[in-house]
Amino acid sequence: MLTHDQMPTKPWLPAPWTTDCLMNLPFRSCFRVCVVVFVGGVLLWGGAAFAQEADNIVRQEAPGRPLQFTELVKAGGAIGYLIGVLSLIMVALIIDHLLNIRRTTLMPPGVAEEVHRLLGEREIDGAKQACEQHPSFLSRLLNAGLDEVGVGYANIEKSMEDAAVEQSARLFRRIEYLSVIGTIVPMLGLMGTVWGMIQAFVEFEQKANPQVSELAPGIYRALVTTLLGLGVAVPSLSAFAIFRNRIDELSAEATLLAEHVFADFRRMTQKKAISRTKRASTTIEKTED
Repeated sequence: MLTHDQMPTKPWLPAPWTTDCLMNLPFRSCFRVCVVVFVGGVLLWGGAAFAQEADNIVRQEAPGRPLQFTELVKAGGAIGYLIGVLSLIMVALIIDHLLNIRRTTLMPPGVAEEVHRLLGEREIDGAKQACEQHPSFLSRLLNAGLDEVGVGYANIEKSMEDAAVEQSARLFRRIEYLSVIGTIVPMLGLMGTVWGMIQAFVEFEQKANPQVSELAPGIYRALVTTLLGLGVAVPSLSAFAIFRNRIDELSAEATLLAEHVFADFRRMTQKKAISRTKRASTTIEKTED
């Protein structure tokens, strides 16, 4: 089997990539295991934080001193810690998608050239084996088309379109968690704010001679969870939109590339069909004569 550097360049194929795929299957599996362990540890840490007393709030500081980020997190209470856990999960998901939703991962270099060469030599089993050796979005499309080689190009094209829809749906389901986090986190922040406001007014009511200034600390602590929720929702929804557009782009590119791989096979099939039609017409004319 030819190496990537020895593959002939076709005019319809993109120029060969200069870097190999960095994320092979074993590395991706190890990475996902590490992500699961990391998220599990974070959840355990968050559960310990939730067990703290509800009245564990930020300590009073000197007037005019700007708030620190750690103080905001403490002021958020249990809901603030939950939002922090979701933010860590969001970061882990973004890193995972950045490493896996890439051109070199979905369309490994050399696969299209190798399958095209083997298809031209009518080595269908060898082409299927090449696809199985490089599991990816493109190889699954090509494998679906190779399964229909014996029944005509129309079936090949339909099979590859169905495989593209299925693979795209799987990728969209993977990034859907970012959308879920971006939707839930602001609601959690709003719930924390409402709860904090209730506590602030109850505390204000129970004092003998309350001052309006005494209500301010409770209000600002109540608003912290909304700030934290929006701070997580904005990057989460932004990353979801970016990855969604990236999937649309790469899936369309992979589908077009898969069709180009079968371009010579389609022309050969059409020539054979025209030749059979001509021979049938000639036979009919001779029979009539």
